[in-house]
Amino acid sequence: MVQKISVNQRREIGKRSPLIYGQFIEHFHRQIYGGIYDPGNSLSDEDGFRTDIIEAMQKIGTPVLRWPGGCFVSSYHWKKAVGENRTPFFDKAWRVEDSNSFGTDEYIKLCRKLNCEPYICTNAGTGTAEEMSDWVEYCNLEQEGEYAKWRIANGNPEPYHVKYWSIGNENYGFWEIGAKSAEEWGRLTAESAKMMKHVDPSIELSAAALADISWNINLLRHCGPFLDWISIHQYWDMMPQINNPASYEQCMAFTDQIDRSVCEVRGILTAMRLEHKIKIAFDEWNLRSWHHPNVHTIEQGRSKEEYLTPRDKNDDNSTYTMADAVFAACFLNAMNRNCDIVGMANFAPVLNTRGCIYSDKSGIVLRSTYYVFDLYVNYMGDIVIDTWERNEASYMTVTGKNGTAADVKILDILATKWSDRPGIAVAIVNKHVSEAQHIELEFGGLEGPAVLYTLNGPSENSYNDIDNKQVEIVRHNLGQAAGKLSLVIQPHSVNVLQI
Repeated sequence: MVQKISVNQRREIGKRSPLIYGQFIEHFHRQIYGGIYDPGNSLSDEDGFRTDIIEAMQKIGTPVLRWPGGCFVSSYHWKKAVGENRTPFFDKAWRVEDSNSFGTDEYIKLCRKLNCEPYICTNAGTGTAEEMSDWVEYCNLEQEGEYAKWRIANGNPEPYHVKYWSIGNENYGFWEIGAKSAEEWGRLTAESAKMMKHVDPSIELSAAALADISWNINLLRHCGPFLDWISIHQYWDMMPQINNPASYEQCMAFTDQIDRSVCEVRGILTAMRLEHKIKIAFDEWNLRSWHHPNVHTIEQGRSKEEYLTPRDKNDDNSTYTMADAVFAACFLNAMNRNCDIVGMANFAPVLNTRGCIYSDKSGIVLRSTYYVFDLYVNYMGDIVIDTWERNEASYMTVTGKNGTAADVKILDILATKWSDRPGIAVAIVNKHVSEAQHIELEFGGLEGPAVLYTLNGPSENSYNDIDNKQVEIVRHNLGQAAGKLSLVIQPHSVNVLQI
């Protein structure tokens, strides 16, 4: 069957924020130490940062980088990681020693190399409202007070002007150090926000939340007037204890109602009449959760072979296939369609673990999800426009990881245009594992050269590894197009059509 799709560039859904293509990095395994921060490596610059990783992050236009956690932040005290005298500490979240050699000043230096906005997540587990506000002083005040003077003494005379701050990380969860009840969270967040904005009223604040009515109502009742954002997280293929990645078909089942949590939080904000004041920051997301057995459990692993060594399984590049790429594209399509309420999203993490970039001492591998960001950042427009099906949409039945069958749309299509030049760019995702999809696309009076960029591999299980590149973007010149175009979309592929 030919799927008939219409695009109307005069019907604008909204302008998406560039921050929805954001990234995240945490003090976990090899994301920072031995990852992007690797002093002494021949590939690192004079500041200890891996130039190949920075170049790869620049190519996907990293707009914002969330740091330092994640679970790590809930027992992190930032003051011990600035200045000359830094003492290693035992990270109780991940049960390893952290040298404290990468702290606030190094993070800001990294953001400047990337030309991205910093986004600092504060310690609302073992930390205090005062400690959070002191951090804002250190980063943003010119010279007033102890902490701005400390930054200057540390060789940084100009303020860092950190605009985006998050109060806490997943403090609703039993696994989090310093977890809080809904009532406790509302009070702590309000006092923290008040003190932080007394230091710098220009900052934008988020707070840890989830798609839960009682948690969010307590938070927003206490803190709604102070907040600019509300933070939500989600991983679909959960593997903290057992590293059993979902198959391609199981991953496609996860694409059903991929924006459900966004819709639920939107409803709460609307009910409380805050939908025009507070945006959603989906500031941790990935298809697959991180594997860290015997840590977020009552019975802890005793030996490092039980809780530390298994984390290496996260860096098996064969895990990250076209399933990950197709899912990531569907997620980004959903965030674009919700651009009126979703203003930021952060892929978790950018490097190693489940990241879109893998590194070892000698180089990097760009995983399948990296190329999804490449397509959306560099080939898609910034204005979301209307699309609709002129005939009945095609569905396929897939069985999820939980054994439940789901009917999901085969095609996921998002149309955009540019605010600074003519033309359209249409993302076309074919989820079907084996069947190409035939599309007839109508786009009104627009005429011009058509180019299709296709991200795919030989099979749904294709992946990239050291000296083994199976997944890449291929450009197809389609010639001149005038108002209508017929396309054949490869199975298990992510595509961007530009006209």
